[in-house]
Amino acid sequence: MEWSVQAWLLTFIAVTIVGISKGGFGGGFGMLAVPIMALAMPPMVAAAILLPVLCAMDLMAMRAYWRRWSLEHIKITVPAALIGTVVGAFTFQYLNADHIRFVIGLISTGFALNNWFKPAQRWMKNKPSPNAGRFWAFIAGLTSFVSHTGGPPLSVYLLPQQLAKTTLQATTVLFFTIVNYFKLIPYAILGQLNFSNFKISLMLLPLAALAIGVGVYLHKRVSDKLFYQITYLVLFLTGLKLLYDGWRGF
Repeated sequence: MEWSVQAWLLTFIAVTIVGISKGGFGGGFGMLAVPIMALAMPPMVAAAILLPVLCAMDLMAMRAYWRRWSLEHIKITVPAALIGTVVGAFTFQYLNADHIRFVIGLISTGFALNNWFKPAQRWMKNKPSPNAGRFWAFIAGLTSFVSHTGGPPLSVYLLPQQLAKTTLQATTVLFFTIVNYFKLIPYAILGQLNFSNFKISLMLLPLAALAIGVGVYLHKRVSDKLFYQITYLVLFLTGLKLLYDGWRGF
């Protein structure tokens, strides 16, 4: 595909957001990356370009949060997530770009609405069980494969566990490090990791490293309340646009 100024700008914004998020500021809002990039390119291309960048970011974030994770929750969630990833790989080949736009839009708007009106929080007043953790991890693996949007389903399980802020971030980082490197196998088999996409990924690595550093800095020093508010709004509006574009293509 020909890369326009708009495509580059949206890609830079997406990588910056996901890097800051992986650095520990703004929770799981790396899920904005594919929806933002999908405004200028097919979602499958956006996901393929981001995956090597995400893998590099994961290693950078692992260094910042080394051994501060909860292995108890990793043991519960990771096996189910890998199964979800495999299911996503088999499902992926039957979806076209408009289907994926619609799915991403549905996830994006749903997550924003849940934050504003909090129905899930009202249903889950107690800590979710390990079986609930496996279910949400499976969904996280599935959505992570399709559009790197596994953060919200994982958060449904992890947030009510009331982990310390840094423990929560470290557990999330380790979870997605394992899942993202596992995803390289089916992405390669499906032909998504071609040289053209990988070349763009390499060009984005310096920006990714800078964004990770900014995220770690903000995690330690800044309240992310305003960031949450702005990002939920952007997530909702982006999701509506993708829902509209995907629906038109059905």
